[in-house]
Parts: sequence; C-alpha cells; structure tokens
Amino acid sequence: MTRREGTIVKAVITVVGKDRVGIIAAVSTALAESHVNILDISQTILQDYFTMIMLVELDGERIAIPELAEKLNAVGAALGVQIRVQHDAIFAAMHRI
Repeated sequence: MTRREGTIVKAVITVVGKDRVGIIAAVSTALAESHVNILDISQTILQDYFTMIMLVELDGERIAIPELAEKLNAVGAALGVQIRVQHDAIFAAMHRI
C-alpha cells in the first residue's frame, strides 16, 4: 500500500508472545510517536502468553501501514513478541463472502 496524503486508514494490530512487563507501554509509545490513534483494544493473558488486538486509525500523510509495521516489528523483536499490522479492509473483504 502506498502512502496517500491526508487519508485516514484503519488497521488491526495483533501482539502475541510470552508475557512480560512493558509490552502495552512499548507498543502504545511506538503508536503515539507515529501519531496513530488507538480506537479499541482488547488484551488477555492465556496461561503465560500475552495476546492483544488493537483497532487503530492512522493518517496516511504521516505514516503508511508498511512503515508502521516495520517500526512495530522492531518493537516486537526487542520485546520478544510478534506484532502484525493489517489494513482493516482485509477483514472486511473476508466477511463479504
């Protein structure tokens, strides 16, 4: 996806990995630094595994999904978790069938 000037885009972010202190703080900080707004968030611990799903909104003028994914991949690597960013249109298309 290419950057589009002034385009508001929604994305779904998933975070999965071994639970540890600071995951939410690190992900939220990276999003704030990228001017990404968190619209909704759900997180839980499944035994020793942390799982989080976020619906976010970003301005294509500031950052595109591939750039955000790259930044969050670096955060995930530092934390030992996997972070995935997907355009919300992917989910909408899957449910149109």
